[in-house]
Amino acid sequence: MKLRKNASIETRKLIARDTNTPVDILVHLSQDKEEVVRIGIARNPNTPVEVLVLLSQDEDCWVRRGIAENPNTPVEVLVLLSQDEDWLVRLSIARNPNTPVEILIQLSRDEEVRECVARNPRTPVETLVQLSRDKDEWVRKGVARNRNTPVDQLVQLSQDEIERVRKEVEGNPKWSDPKNQQRITDAKYLIELGLT
Repeated sequence: MKLRKNASIETRKLIARDTNTPVDILVHLSQDKEEVVRIGIARNPNTPVEVLVLLSQDEDCWVRRGIAENPNTPVEVLVLLSQDEDWLVRLSIARNPNTPVEILIQLSRDEEVRECVARNPRTPVETLVQLSRDKDEWVRKGVARNRNTPVDQLVQLSQDEIERVRKEVEGNPKWSDPKNQQRITDAKYLIELGLT
């Protein structure tokens, strides 16, 4: 594949996003003056790591957000971007399933991205327990949705004042798992007695 010198922005954008684009063209397009092209390169899972590292320092926050979303972004870049001034970049880090646990714990204290930390499958149980008591209903909803949330927290969230949170508990696979039913029943009883 050869890229025409006068290729339109739209063409370059499509080529940048295409997972079949040869690496040499991805490298070339990573230096494109149009941010929409660089965003496509940043999100492309076949972009070479060294290009991802370079683009992680791009002045455009949407390019950095693309890097934060890319499943092949190196951990050290995810760590750096977790400190980004732009909350959408940090949000993308919180969503990335490859984000290190230490960073998820750190981001669980970030008012703007806690909800995504609550939904991340790598978020540690201790952090999920803490977030299950968050004042923000959307954070609690994220915890209720997370497959790693302990049954005891699901029981607590099943009593939440907000219906959306309770509905998310009902959709959690642990809630309907037959092996958890006795534990759920026991925990509900303890709540009724005021012992938790």
